[in-house]
Amino acid sequence: MTEVTAPDRETLYLMGMVAAQLAPPPKTKTRFRRRLAPDKSQRLRRAFQLAFLALNVWIGVEFVLFVHYYESGGRGMRVARPAGVEGWLPIASLMNLKVLVSTGRIPRVHPAGMFLLVAFLAISWLLRKSFCAWLCPVGTVSEWLWRLGRQTFHRNWPLPRRIDMALRSLKYILLGLFLYAVGSMSVPAIQSFLEGPYGLVSDVKMLNFFRFLGFAGGAVLGLLVVLSVFVQNFWCRYLCPYGALMGLAALTGPLRIRREASLCIDCAKCAKACPAMLPVDKLVSIGSAECTGCLECVAACPAEGALRMSAPGRRPVPAWMIASAAAAIFLAICAYARWAGYWNTELPERVYLDLIPHAREFTHP
Repeated sequence: MTEVTAPDRETLYLMGMVAAQLAPPPKTKTRFRRRLAPDKSQRLRRAFQLAFLALNVWIGVEFVLFVHYYESGGRGMRVARPAGVEGWLPIASLMNLKVLVSTGRIPRVHPAGMFLLVAFLAISWLLRKSFCAWLCPVGTVSEWLWRLGRQTFHRNWPLPRRIDMALRSLKYILLGLFLYAVGSMSVPAIQSFLEGPYGLVSDVKMLNFFRFLGFAGGAVLGLLVVLSVFVQNFWCRYLCPYGALMGLAALTGPLRIRREASLCIDCAKCAKACPAMLPVDKLVSIGSAECTGCLECVAACPAEGALRMSAPGRRPVPAWMIASAAAAIFLAICAYARWAGYWNTELPERVYLDLIPHAREFTHP
């Protein structure tokens, strides 16, 4: 038999050197640099949300007074129709945008809604769908509801992944149906619809829907409110076609939330804070259509420079720049429409006196 001898010291040394070269290098621990300056992005964003919500409430009050004046046959306080109410008519705005693109002419009826749609699309493209997190009054109320649920029950309830993915597709399906319906209409058909009795008072019919809410409508609205308390951003995440449109516009935008892996401490606080439930802690760049540019993840990050909103070239974009750019785009487009004489729907007073009292009688053609 051949005798097996133990390896000598030199052989052991050589074996150790080979093993050291083949073994992966030890992972170096990231040196934690705590962020010293307090984050003020959420305070600024909430102030922006409140200002835009107050603007919409003001428009709503003016519109109610306007409608009441004509419903009463011209008695009481006369208030001019606030053109901003057309921001709540997204389908009419899409129709008018098609007319503009097809003919190069500004539509005569509900033009302000089209300009507002263009402003919101521009904001969402440039600033990561920030319309939803910074401007949209429905998004603001939705955020209040899920925060109320979290404060009351100390948590929200995320849906199982398969159900979540299936429900998220609903808003894109709804958007596709609306885009198909508008796209299949000819320009003359759109103009005939908007300039007919139903189209002229479509804003009044929208108001009447909420003023004379039936049992079925009230039950659906109440269910959405309850679901929004328990499930984070239920309406915005699963059902809002307007948000879906803004998300698609944001896909090719220049800004991204970017994570610097060398500075990240893997605490996952950013992912826990993200209202869209995106895996921010696992990605280098967030390009999802669900990202609203709310900066909640950036505010939650404790490591200096690990997470930020960035422009091309990794140039940081602070919250005040997002707020300033959103306000500048919104005000500039609205100011241009007013200056050029395209903002208001100019109709004779006789038309309002004839149509508004009978708005509930008009059916969709």
